[in-house]
Amino acid sequence: MAEPVALLALAIDAAIGWPGALYARIGHPVGGFARLIDACEQAWNRASYSDRARRIMGAATVVLLLLVAGGGGFAIQYALFRALGAWAWPLIALLAAPGLAQRSLYDHVGPVAQALEADDLAGARSAVSRIVGRDTAALDAGISRAAIESLAESFCDGVAAPLFWLVLLGLPGIWAYKAINTADSLIGHREERWRAFGWAAARTDDLANLVPARIAGAAVCIAGMSGFVTMWRDAGKHASPNAGWPEAAMAGALGLKLAGPVAYDGAMHDKSWIGNGRLDARAADIRRALGVYLRSCLLLWLIAGGAAWAL
Repeated sequence: MAEPVALLALAIDAAIGWPGALYARIGHPVGGFARLIDACEQAWNRASYSDRARRIMGAATVVLLLLVAGGGGFAIQYALFRALGAWAWPLIALLAAPGLAQRSLYDHVGPVAQALEADDLAGARSAVSRIVGRDTAALDAGISRAAIESLAESFCDGVAAPLFWLVLLGLPGIWAYKAINTADSLIGHREERWRAFGWAAARTDDLANLVPARIAGAAVCIAGMSGFVTMWRDAGKHASPNAGWPEAAMAGALGLKLAGPVAYDGAMHDKSWIGNGRLDARAADIRRALGVYLRSCLLLWLIAGGAAWAL
């Protein structure tokens, strides 16, 4: 069931993504997860609670998200198959497609290269600020690196991982993953406010990305026809147990150095460098990275199509 659904969902996302007019009218489905997470955080993450109590409340938030997203996805999928039988899968693909971000990711990274090519540094900073969490007001040479790093990491979070869970568990799989990934992005931080409450979200997201991150890294290396050595050597230098795989693969494929010291909320973080290539990434390197990204997505299409044919 999941394999033809996955291939059609990829095609729908690539063709139309999540249209801006639809977003303006109803938002995006992950916005519902964000509101639920925010409500739980406001109610359960209180300064008066102990760290142990906050961890328990954070774990309860994760369980609630899985019940809502995974349970809701299962109920919809079950109802469609009961009503339509074998004809249900195109509708399931349509409902799964918003959980993928192939088109959105390309559409957000491309403008960074366009602004740099036009020597519009302010526009490039503005464009890259929409896709990274670091401070961008003072970025200069680091703009291209930031865009490439975000593209590599988001290839896992936005494409490879949701596709993996869609193939494995169908509609409940992809939406349960998106709910957990949203929780990690909102509360899975190490700052004092989030450390205990977001612990369960961060660890669950790490587990959910364990296999997809390595698939994503391998796909980038194959698509870039290089990078395996860098990936094996440097993936562990990233603070995340998963994000380093596609990022190190992209660094190796492009012959660049990525990561390194970076500022968040005015504070510098001395992160390790990933890769041993050039440090001066440029707009042309973003274009090359987008090419690797597109070919990596095509590999996932071939995997989904091959699985559908085989099964």
